Amino acid sequence: MNISNIILITLAIITALGFAFFQYLFKNKNKRREIYILFALRFLSVFILLLLLINLKITSTTYELEKSNLILAIDDSESIAHLEQEDTVPKILEKLKSNKALQERFELTQYNFGNELSNSNKPQFKTSQTNINAALESLKELYRKKATAVILISDGNQSTGRDFRYFKPGNNQEIYPIVVGDTTRYSDLELTQFNVNTYAFLNNRFPVEALISYSGEEQIDSEFVIKSGENIIFSEKISLNSDNNSAVIRAELPASRLGVLSYEAEIIPLENEKNKANNSKKFAVEVIDERSKILLISAAPHPDIGTFKKSIETNKQRQLDIKYLQDNLSNLENYQLVILYQPTSGFATIFDDLKENNQNYLLVTGTQTDWNFLNRIQGFVAKDFTNQSQEIFAVKNSNFNQFQFGETGFSEFPPLEDKFGNISIQNNSFESIYFQKIENVETSQPLIAIAGKGQNKNAFIFGENLWRWRSNTFLEHKSFEKFDDFIGKLVQNIASTQQRERLTVDYNSFYYENEAVKITANFFDQNYQFDPNANLVISAENAVENLESQLVLRNNGYEVVLGNLPAGNYDFTITETTSQISRSGSFEVIAYNIEQQFISANKNAMEALAENSGTRVYYKDELQEISNALLSNDKYKPVQKSRQKIVPLVDWYYLLFLLVLILTAEWFFRKYKGLI
Repeated sequence: MNISNIILITLAIITALGFAFFQYLFKNKNKRREIYILFALRFLSVFILLLLLINLKITSTTYELEKSNLILAIDDSESIAHLEQEDTVPKILEKLKSNKALQERFELTQYNFGNELSNSNKPQFKTSQTNINAALESLKELYRKKATAVILISDGNQSTGRDFRYFKPGNNQEIYPIVVGDTTRYSDLELTQFNVNTYAFLNNRFPVEALISYSGEEQIDSEFVIKSGENIIFSEKISLNSDNNSAVIRAELPASRLGVLSYEAEIIPLENEKNKANNSKKFAVEVIDERSKILLISAAPHPDIGTFKKSIETNKQRQLDIKYLQDNLSNLENYQLVILYQPTSGFATIFDDLKENNQNYLLVTGTQTDWNFLNRIQGFVAKDFTNQSQEIFAVKNSNFNQFQFGETGFSEFPPLEDKFGNISIQNNSFESIYFQKIENVETSQPLIAIAGKGQNKNAFIFGENLWRWRSNTFLEHKSFEKFDDFIGKLVQNIASTQQRERLTVDYNSFYYENEAVKITANFFDQNYQFDPNANLVISAENAVENLESQLVLRNNGYEVVLGNLPAGNYDFTITETTSQISRSGSFEVIAYNIEQQFISANKNAMEALAENSGTRVYYKDELQEISNALLSNDKYKPVQKSRQKIVPLVDWYYLLFLLVLILTAEWFFRKYKGLI
């Protein structure tokens, strides 16, 4: 209590005494006993009232012993039972909990974990997956502010999540692993990872890459093979040992036919290998045909013709043939696209053949075009023209979305030329890529446009001298790439060659029962450029279960995880809700327990975890050693902490009660004596 409080209490006593003295004793000659009682009661009531008005603060200090945390993290997965350790773990747990020295030093808490951490006392060893790293991360977060020792009781076999051997505990935490199960190392070959592209082009070769790992001491020889059905289409021998225990194998396989090609990659098992489930992996590749054969027909030579050939054939999958009206034009059906350059009346039979064959075309007009003929022969556009020529600049249509292309700069380029006149659109499916700008006036008339839907499309370019645009592209960018890319995408969009689906789905033909069923998809616009704004939904069903879910955009693709489904055959359909484009498939969930694929405890991983924590690995017969290590660690000594509690006197309710009691006693005493 400080000096100011003592002074205030002294003044309160003097004031209370003075008040009571002047009221009952000063100049009072009849000092009977009841006067002194009233004097005392009045002194107490005034003194207590003054104390409450002063509102002194009373400080109380308490001391307590704070123990460090000792967490018992128990592996509750099926692999413990599979390794026949379901009786060993409870015995270890009981011995640790009954250790008096540990109880006095630590606050003991038990957690069980499988795929996630749970606060449960009795492990059941029925969790279908093990994520040791996730359990340790959760404990690290829960006890980050207090010194904590974690005893991890596990076989070290993790079936999902990040590799726990690289886990780094917090600064105030240490992990003491206890390994249970057979720690004998058996020789094992594993196809750890397999990389392959989803698509390949016809008559090309596509790369595959396999990562092989080996655990064992002896030198071994094996063979990596890739099978198509029963036929081996690739093989390579490998030799591994304890030092050189991994190999990367790369191969190129032929895409010899269209469609989905299924394969199986396998590393031939060793004679004494116990776990052969990780030796093989199935995969599939969809082979697509992007080759296009294109014909350009013209009545006369023009620099634009060479421009089209150079631009289109920058894609090695495309070939452009050039013919004139006097050439043999009887085989139009052999081409996926026909370019009609400045048609005249001599093109009449060509238009008839294109209509009969239902073939797509790209029509380019200019100053030599016979618009009287064009107005009669096709029903997409008509032009009210004169023989005077006009210059036409380009204005990009910001609402065009059939396919995506980069900024071309066409709006800043020299003008194209065509006959003067207004173009009227005769077809509702007409969509402009660029509009015309004439004499600095932007119009809604098309300059470059597409008409039609699906596989039946035609394109129009209303102006000649495209060679100027390609040349200007090179002057601006030192490359023809932007111009060639636009022409290539325009040709790709309207060419009637067989193209891959706009909605593609990637999934496995089978999944294991304890494996999350993940299906990925890609949705492309009409020019087969990835569309990040699609809305994809999936519905899946089997004989007893129906599922519906939304695919989410992730890593430049769409993905859905259906979770761990029961064993059975499932049919599914993925639909893009805006375009109603859908793709169906089926897969099988095979009864398989990944936790039962382990043949021994993973001692190496537990040792790596202990090394990261600055401890060592212990075994079931070393419980006393782990107890001694914990008790001898000064980091976990109990800490005495003091707590100060400051309470204002006005919060002492019993003091107020005492004041009321004294005033009440004084009133009754005065009443009893007849003084009131």
